[in-house]
Amino acid sequence: MCNYPDLRIVYMGTPEFAVAGLRALVEGGYNVVAVVTMPDKPAGRGHQVQFSAVKQYALSVNLPVLQPEKLKDETFLDQLRSFNADLQIVTAFRMLPEVVWNMPRLGTFNLHASLLPDYRGAAPINWAVINGDKKTGCSTFMLKHEIDTGNIILQESLSIDDDEDVGSVHDRLMEQGIGLTLRTVDLIAECDAHGKKLPTIPQVESTVMRQAPKIFKETCQIDFSQTALQVKNFVRGLSPYPAAWCNLDIAGRHFDNIKVYRVELGEGLITVACADGPIHILELQIPGKKRMDAKSLLNGLH
Repeated sequence: MCNYPDLRIVYMGTPEFAVAGLRALVEGGYNVVAVVTMPDKPAGRGHQVQFSAVKQYALSVNLPVLQPEKLKDETFLDQLRSFNADLQIVTAFRMLPEVVWNMPRLGTFNLHASLLPDYRGAAPINWAVINGDKKTGCSTFMLKHEIDTGNIILQESLSIDDDEDVGSVHDRLMEQGIGLTLRTVDLIAECDAHGKKLPTIPQVESTVMRQAPKIFKETCQIDFSQTALQVKNFVRGLSPYPAAWCNLDIAGRHFDNIKVYRVELGEGLITVACADGPIHILELQIPGKKRMDAKSLLNGLH
């Protein structure tokens, strides 16, 4: 349980990945005074308004929710100041202007799902798997002007299995991030209570640092001119979401925008040639159909 219940915290985040840390803070007795998340947006075929995962949880525990369109809007800034936060925490949110991250007296820290300085950017988990990394992890760091460049507070690694997809890695990093978030808050609060300077480590940059840019639909198209292993890593780095895709002829019919969820090296029922040998597709989804294994698809196509 929390040893510093008077520390006022504003939490910022949007997707399910950010809910885990928020829930742990609330259930652990930490004093979360408000939540900041993305504005509501229409989604699905009916274009019904959808709340972010963080907003849904915040409302369930009666936390005040701020949803600014613009982070420099004076009305939003006044609302944020009114909560008189000692500390702000950011997990999977937007890039903050200095007027926001510099507002609390103890500053703002970010939980990032990579071993910084590698994989700065919006999609660190995907790119670590796409690149075939054997290890990833989470980092907490203090925010400053340049995105994902602040001094490291805490960092913890996590192994990646050879056949693990990004969905599994995401879930394990989400769990890891809970402990790292709580430990970071406790460390900041303890240093503050004893008048000590927070121990941090500057990020050491190099010419071989890997980046994690945002992923778009065109990013997800499979390039079969790569090696079979590269294609396999690419598919598992995008599975189950947003999913790699390709255009293929299967059983004498042409299909565009086939989503591919799992492949394996070698030949199988649906085999595609790569630069150094074949791969076979194990799970896929053609437009208008459900996700299925290769045998089920071929049976359906007669």
